[in-house]
Amino acid sequence: MAEHTSSSITVDAAPEAVMDVISDFPRYPEWTGEVKEAEVLGRDERGRAEQVRLLLDAGAIKDEHTLAYEWIGEREVRWSLVKSQMLRSLDGVYRLAPLAGGAQTEVTYQLTVDVKIPMLGMIKRKAEKVIIDRALDGLKKRVESGGAQAPATDEDGN
Repeated sequence: MAEHTSSSITVDAAPEAVMDVISDFPRYPEWTGEVKEAEVLGRDERGRAEQVRLLLDAGAIKDEHTLAYEWIGEREVRWSLVKSQMLRSLDGVYRLAPLAGGAQTEVTYQLTVDVKIPMLGMIKRKAEKVIIDRALDGLKKRVESGGAQAPATDEDGN
């Protein structure tokens, strides 16, 4: 099994509010930093994203990739790489656990990345840690500022 990097943060909101922000892919460019575009390519019977195309610009690393999403209940989402120019694999998960009677949520983000170019394992883990920490920080700020209150709609009003 490949090594992964994991980190957690406490968000002052209910798990449902956190998952609303996580699942609102079209708004990722507003809070994630590296994601410049996000397009939902397919949805499941409940309207949740099954495939998402992401355009990333993280300075030296620019990539477009497609991820497949699997929703486990209401408090976990997993994703894996479908296609990419720079990545060999990318597997991640967000797990949400209610705290303080549901008024807070512990968000755990786990990530495993394998790039097509040779890279030392220690450097990969460091890069994963930076990605995770930025994502968790951005997620916390977005949720706590009320970013989940007005869902985004597409051009057809969906």
